[in-house]
Amino acid sequence: MISKRARAVPPSGIRKYFDMASREKDIVSLGVGEPDFDTPYEIKNKAIESIELNRTHYTSNAGLLELRERICKKLKGDNKIDAAPDDVIITSGSSEGLDVALRAVLDDGDEVLIPDPAYVAYGPLSQLAGGKPVFVPTSEKNDFRVQVPDLKKKLTKKTKAILFCSPNNPTGSVLEKEDLKSIAEFAVENDLVVISDEIYERLIYEGEHYSIGSFKGMAERTITLNGFSKAYASTGWRVGYAVAKGELIDAIYKIHQYCMLCAPTPSQHAMMVAFDQEDIVKEMIKIYDARRRLLVKGLNEISGIRCHMPKGAFYAFPNISGTGLSSEKFTEKLIKEAKVAVVPGCVFGPSGEGHIRCSYSVSTDTITEALDRIGKVFN
Repeated sequence: MISKRARAVPPSGIRKYFDMASREKDIVSLGVGEPDFDTPYEIKNKAIESIELNRTHYTSNAGLLELRERICKKLKGDNKIDAAPDDVIITSGSSEGLDVALRAVLDDGDEVLIPDPAYVAYGPLSQLAGGKPVFVPTSEKNDFRVQVPDLKKKLTKKTKAILFCSPNNPTGSVLEKEDLKSIAEFAVENDLVVISDEIYERLIYEGEHYSIGSFKGMAERTITLNGFSKAYASTGWRVGYAVAKGELIDAIYKIHQYCMLCAPTPSQHAMMVAFDQEDIVKEMIKIYDARRRLLVKGLNEISGIRCHMPKGAFYAFPNISGTGLSSEKFTEKLIKEAKVAVVPGCVFGPSGEGHIRCSYSVSTDTITEALDRIGKVFN
């Protein structure tokens, strides 16, 4: 009774290790990719107000016009992207944006170039859209930044799109301006669509964020995905947005209106005030930065582990090959013996093997306790 596409997609590799950790007592987790901060008060209060005023019915399929106008203002100021409200669709989180973007672009057999390691949903969602994920290796030697020569090696007549995230989950790498300029030229030269996942754009500690949609020749071939989950500690509110022009946004809109209708209405109203919370966001970024340095320093003091300094998001991606264990065996050992949960790098793609993902979106006390436990096992 199950479709071939559903059968072909493997279950989430992350879930397996979360389930394993849930069976242990006294677990300290560095596995969850979610802010441990509360949603800012003004956002919560705006949602309560919308409920009390009975603003709980459908919005337009594209989302609240006022919210889309605020997003357009943000895009112009922060991302150098000129967008009209009709170029923006409010999605149920950036995850829905990713799903509908891939379905809007891919035909059966079309190939998607995905820098590897990559967020676990990229490959399966490409498959569910009928496409074929083609992983493009990156390595810590180049700070996990994908380079055009590597993309060219994977280019075929079936290549339709490039999908990437900067800052990156799981590595924390940040693509530099010259990296994006080269990718943009490659996309134009080969008539490719680019899907740019920018959900972590505010969480950068070294360098700057650049949107590939602002580069020459990219406005008509770029789908920019973003949302409020990470920067505003609003993961459960499920509000994201997709930005594109012309036939791209028309196709995304068509699919979105059938599968989702609209993002949650109180959540949309709540995010009307999100862009006014910059002081709170800046304070969260300072705290993440301190946690980042603490975690990386501690990991580098543990035998068999070395960790480069991530520049964005809230993940470290240490190399554990010096322990002689695979990423899965290392993770299992950590859960059982150290009572610390992490995610094995192999679930993020072939290039993730030999690494683990550790999240520093947890308290300083949690990070300190986790490092102490790991050190007792491996030192």
